Amino acid sequence: MIKNNNQTDNVSIWCVISMASIPLVMTLGNSMLIPILPVLEKKVGISSFQSSMIITSYSIAAIFLIPVAGYLSDRFGRKIVILPSLILALIGGLIAGFASWKIDDPFFWIIIGRILQGIGAAGAMPIVLPLVGDLYKDDDEKTSSCLGLIETSNTFGKVLSPILGSVLAAVLWFLPFFSISVFSLISIVMIFFFVKVPKEKDEPVKFKDFLSNTKKTFKKESKWLFTVFINGAFVMLLLFAVLFFLSEMLEKTHDIKGIKKGFVIAIPLLMLCIASYITGRNIKGNVSTMKKMTMICLVVMSISVAFIGFTKDKLILLLIITSIMGIAIGALLPVLDALITENIKKEERGTISSFYSSARFIGVAAGPPIMSLVMKNYLNISYIIAGAIGIVLFFIALKMIKVDEIEGKNHKA
Repeated sequence: MIKNNNQTDNVSIWCVISMASIPLVMTLGNSMLIPILPVLEKKVGISSFQSSMIITSYSIAAIFLIPVAGYLSDRFGRKIVILPSLILALIGGLIAGFASWKIDDPFFWIIIGRILQGIGAAGAMPIVLPLVGDLYKDDDEKTSSCLGLIETSNTFGKVLSPILGSVLAAVLWFLPFFSISVFSLISIVMIFFFVKVPKEKDEPVKFKDFLSNTKKTFKKESKWLFTVFINGAFVMLLLFAVLFFLSEMLEKTHDIKGIKKGFVIAIPLLMLCIASYITGRNIKGNVSTMKKMTMICLVVMSISVAFIGFTKDKLILLLIITSIMGIAIGALLPVLDALITENIKKEERGTISSFYSSARFIGVAAGPPIMSLVMKNYLNISYIIAGAIGIVLFFIALKMIKVDEIEGKNHKA
């Protein structure tokens, strides 16, 4: 057991693994398709922009529904929202897979299946963050450590995705769609049996009061909250744009296809995963440390991304630069998670973290289509602009994340 005062019976190792399975499954559900998009384009007869919509449709559905799921989880409970959401993700995978298998022109039904999966992601993945906060109560160090594991599970999903997607597609090109349903089913079973949510003694907050409290929270914490939101959105936009770019470049410029391509794409993602794990284990709920890490990561990310376009023809250099960017993003993500989860009251934690997750999904949705549009004629200038935006975010974070104010409010609370 992982012990924490009155929560000794709630947070077993299997409980942590079960929670970590959700971001793993939801990440596989999206990232696993990136390396096989060129295959999808040929099999379904669609353009590069249309194939990017297979990623984007999943994310757009999640963007709008995540805040609703956050409120429902605050109002009625985390598991009550998570389980039906995972079932929807399961159904979405079956629809997309069956359409690809049996229908001559399956693109429309693939998008329908992906939207259902996005709705499932909206009600499952973001709720994990406040659930961790609920289980560990006021133990910031253990909360940070567990959030680091959750984010590592997310990033490990990104490492595994290109390899697994390529292997499954080598057997049957539409098999990745069906596999998402299988993984969702495993997560459903684990959450049902192993996650024991603490029973609430207080009456749920009424919607009117909840709305008022949420507005007050945004008003009081707006500077650093919106800074975290913007960083989350930009980082995910950058990550998924670069992954889409890598998938296309490896196949068209370097003639690396299939399973081999999956392993190559996994290299920078492995660096991201390792950085995420190490950071999550070491930030220990310290706001000052979190701010310093944010500053460092934004600088490294901004410098490295500016050079990606110039290395597209040199495979080793391309992998080195994208790996450096991956390390910066991997270290930044658990810091942003912890800032949100550890510095917002429990009553609004689900909703505030859901708005943050929505911001991240905006980045996921925007990355692939933007890259598909700029990749041919504006690649280098686009990456340079991305680096400049990262530097602007550095100065915004420097000014808006005020350690004394955040820690002072926590002590008062």
